[in-house]
Amino acid sequence: MVENPDAATAAVIINPADENRTVQRLRAAFPSLDIPALLLRGQAWAVVPAALVVEVCTFLRDDSQLRYEMLLDVTAVDLLPAAPRWEVVYSLLSLSRNERFRLKVLLSDGPDPIVPSVSGVWRSGNWYEREIYDLMGIHFSDHPDLRRLLMPEDWVGYPLRFDHPLGGEEVGFTS
Repeated sequence: MVENPDAATAAVIINPADENRTVQRLRAAFPSLDIPALLLRGQAWAVVPAALVVEVCTFLRDDSQLRYEMLLDVTAVDLLPAAPRWEVVYSLLSLSRNERFRLKVLLSDGPDPIVPSVSGVWRSGNWYEREIYDLMGIHFSDHPDLRRLLMPEDWVGYPLRFDHPLGGEEVGFTS
């Protein structure tokens, strides 16, 4: 006989991302870190500190059970006025296992948000990081060639930031 009927019917909420092999391996490899993870639309993702992103990415690439050989994309999200303001999102693919994973780094607001470059882990990171720097103003430390990619060299500011002033610019061929 159950003394407390509510206890017998209480639901245990399990985060599906906790069952993800990549999340489990990450947590085992970095036991001192609190690694939040979620599953959204069938794809797992985790958040790691910016200071450890290169170490975590190297682990994800080199771990024999994970093998995320390809960096599909790196993007940044401006969450203004929320804090932390920035998300840098890494989309990874394990070709050998046909599995995707997203890694996020959260950055606080400031004049020069900085995250270490992963271009040494995956060469494709070079152009993605240059694009983010050019359009969002997020700096990537240890990047081999961090300079404008899309905007003119004399452009002031970063056009995809929410605090970038709106308005037009004089076009040379109009009268």
